[in-house]
Amino acid sequence: MNVLSRMVAGLRWLAVGLGAAALVAMPPAAPPVHAQQTTGLPLPRFVSLKAGRVNVRIGPSNEHAVKWIFVRAGLPVEIVQEFENWRRIRDSSGEEGWVYHGLLSGRRTALVAPWQNAEPTALYVRGDATSTVKATLAPNVVVQVRECDGQWCEVEGPSFAGFVEQAMLWGVYPDETVH
Repeated sequence: MNVLSRMVAGLRWLAVGLGAAALVAMPPAAPPVHAQQTTGLPLPRFVSLKAGRVNVRIGPSNEHAVKWIFVRAGLPVEIVQEFENWRRIRDSSGEEGWVYHGLLSGRRTALVAPWQNAEPTALYVRGDATSTVKATLAPNVVVQVRECDGQWCEVEGPSFAGFVEQAMLWGVYPDETVH
């Protein structure tokens, strides 16, 4: 009797002793995608879109269907999961999907108060609510984040620069410092 035959015979004996349910052998489950972190960088974390056209897929491969397409470079997204060269991202509306890592940039950007309908957000001369208001920014304006001290962020755009209260930005965490 070879080794394989002895193993099968042993399993039959075990099944008789424990009941037929013991014979159902399940292969070890593949680890869930979230169990793998490729880069060792903290999760979650904010990044921005590098490309002007980014396919967001339902799973971490090119074989998975496209869920939606971003068509604007520089938008902030939050990486919530990693799997090999793929990143599961969340956008400002809370939608999630998978993006190839090469389409993302470490450059920090933020959206000005995307949760507000039409209320503008003040852009100050200094990181101080008593300083002069330079301008107001409409909801969903994309700003480049220069620095944040946990309360205020220094931001800039194509025709403006100044300080915004950190709580008014989606793309930085509350109390996060950015250098």
